[in-house]
Amino acid sequence: MMDCLLALDIGGTKTHLVIEDRQGKRLLDTVLHSREWDAEPAGPAAQWILDRIAPHIPKGGHVIAIALGAQGVNRPETAYDLKGALAAHDLKATIVNDASLIALAAGFPDGIGIIAGTGAIGVGIDAAGAHLATGGWGSVIGDEGGAAALVREAVRAALRAADEGRPDDGLLDALICDFGVADAERLARKVNDEPTADNWAPHCPAVFAAAAAGSALAARVVDDGGQCLAALVDQLLARGAVGGDVVVAGSVILNQAPLFDAFKHHVSLKQPHLRVHRLAVPPVEGAVFLVHRAICAAQ
Repeated sequence: MMDCLLALDIGGTKTHLVIEDRQGKRLLDTVLHSREWDAEPAGPAAQWILDRIAPHIPKGGHVIAIALGAQGVNRPETAYDLKGALAAHDLKATIVNDASLIALAAGFPDGIGIIAGTGAIGVGIDAAGAHLATGGWGSVIGDEGGAAALVREAVRAALRAADEGRPDDGLLDALICDFGVADAERLARKVNDEPTADNWAPHCPAVFAAAAAGSALAARVVDDGGQCLAALVDQLLARGAVGGDVVVAGSVILNQAPLFDAFKHHVSLKQPHLRVHRLAVPPVEGAVFLVHRAICAAQ
């Protein structure tokens, strides 16, 4: 019988599963869907995980440990309950929020992780190793610096400028065209009638394109987004986060250099001692680190 170690990154849309043996030989690396995932209640969440991993366990394989970072594991109680539910199925689990995998994957166990994808969240640990999180409140009321919120703020800025009688500097027209509407009034209706990340986030590239084409309004929205992401770092440090490295991940900040540059600039203004890194490997590598560390600690 072969011992297997499982690592999972369970996000809102996809789940990355890696299986290795004790020596670190990779046996499987695959991406699955995350439909119907919910970290609570613990019983159904554990069953969801079992259903996803069961078809991929190698023949003759025995799972001796599992580590996962999962969306929705925002409280110690949630992790504790899910760990207990998996233990009932003979699975010894290490469980963290999916954002907590970022710094681990980059090789900084004590680092701060900032994700700016569809949404935005910051995580870290204090001197006692307790999990800290800030942001991640959703695009309707927060998530500044994430794709959906950048679109929300761009629409607000463009419509405000129109109300003030200022000529369009390209942002309003870019948004009208990208949303496929006729004018500002219909843009407002299109945005407000479906206030969801699914409706807003896909239009984020139009904001960056407008900034690149010379829109000062769009450039300001991007800079403000970077400043808000930097504020997540400030909030974590104020609450006792340790470590001198900040690792960023997420489709927007990794793929849009102006947002990364704005973030790095604003971090350097207030926290010049911190080193900022882009994540260069999949976040699931943080779960791989955790599961091997758990095995070593148990020996």
